[in-house]
Amino acid sequence: MVTEHLSPLDLAFWRIDSAGHPMHLGALAVLDSAPPGPRSDTPPAPAAPPDPAARDAALLAARCARVPGLRRRIHDVLLPVGAAAWAPDADFDPARHVFLVRTDDPSAAAGPLMARPLDRGRPPWEAHVLAGPDPRSFCVLFKFHHALADGLAALVLAAHLFDEGPPPGRSTPRPVPAPAPAGSLRSLQGALAARLQGVGQALEIGAAVARSGLPIGVPAALTATAGGSGTRAVAALALDLDDVNRIRKVAGGTVNDVLITLVAGALRRWLADRGSPAAPGAGPRALIPVSRRRPGTGAKYGNRLSGYLLRLPLDEPDPLRRLQRVRSGMDRNKDAGPSRGAGAVALLADHVHPLGHRLGGPLVAQAARLLFDILVTSVPLPGFTFSLGGSRVREVYPLAPLAQGHALAVAVSTYKDTVHYGLVADAEAVPDLAALAEALRTELEDLVREVS
Repeated sequence: MVTEHLSPLDLAFWRIDSAGHPMHLGALAVLDSAPPGPRSDTPPAPAAPPDPAARDAALLAARCARVPGLRRRIHDVLLPVGAAAWAPDADFDPARHVFLVRTDDPSAAAGPLMARPLDRGRPPWEAHVLAGPDPRSFCVLFKFHHALADGLAALVLAAHLFDEGPPPGRSTPRPVPAPAPAGSLRSLQGALAARLQGVGQALEIGAAVARSGLPIGVPAALTATAGGSGTRAVAALALDLDDVNRIRKVAGGTVNDVLITLVAGALRRWLADRGSPAAPGAGPRALIPVSRRRPGTGAKYGNRLSGYLLRLPLDEPDPLRRLQRVRSGMDRNKDAGPSRGAGAVALLADHVHPLGHRLGGPLVAQAARLLFDILVTSVPLPGFTFSLGGSRVREVYPLAPLAQGHALAVAVSTYKDTVHYGLVADAEAVPDLAALAEALRTELEDLVREVS
């Protein structure tokens, strides 16, 4: 059997993981239980009260056991030194990954669960079915380590667990054997040219990172203490996609431009309400992840990411001008492409020896604060409606990992004509996360008025 090593970027995410800053992403799905069956004139036999949450927790446990990608764990290997590889978990037990949680407030329970690291000795994922007081509605919190999947790959894994998921045998990644020795001078020349091109790209990205500037003048609300509190708070907000499209059609740009602008405006409003308005000049640097997966190549696990770096114009008081500045910045990023610029720093992982990832992981984690100030990521979802055991998925809120030194991460997706913002914060640094979520709603209302 060919050993399947972690890719350099997957390995980087695995090595920078720590108990205080776990590198898992997540999604909070809100479900409505399946409606009761047709009525009958004959009274039914006495039965136990229905418990959709317990039923669907059992269903998740049964289905995850049949998905190969969810039965793999990560282990260190001898060669190359510092590398790690995937291996089947011979002791895989769904009970160690699927949990039923009884809680008075499912949304509040998501924060502490996001703070809890995954067990690194087991397949790096979990699913928590959060059952609240209302038996007709419950939540499922999925957690996937970033070494296992980026946002799109995590969606593929989760899809296997829902009713519409693809057959478990599909989309299973195949081990990639080591490249065969070059058989000709031409192949050797090609390999050398590719290496030189990669070195040139790395130097260009490094120079762009140096030019991107230090975190000077970044609002204190976006920074955590040196080690962070290790706590997490989660907030979720649903907005009407029709409103977003109305703004886009009048003001121009893309849906993503509008969604990023809402984040900038909400931060501006939230800071002012805190009594610490944004200072004039350059705003916080947002890292905008960009998928490098090619359409039609098949879904695979792991990470295929680059990114853009964008200064959020918090000093701009006019909502439409703020949108134009975001649009201009994103257009410049797109013109340069996802393989250039400071936002493409993830591509540097390909140029680091596995031992460098192992020894330098803690240093890279600490350096995240120097590279960007806030993560703003978008996760596309399919157009159809998910369901689990007949229970309809009503809302899906993506949740991003929180890098060391950061106080806030924002993720957004569109599902069923609705925009879903998922906010993850250091609970001590941002005790008023719900206020920031409401600021997003107010910003959307302001922009709608501006274009009406």
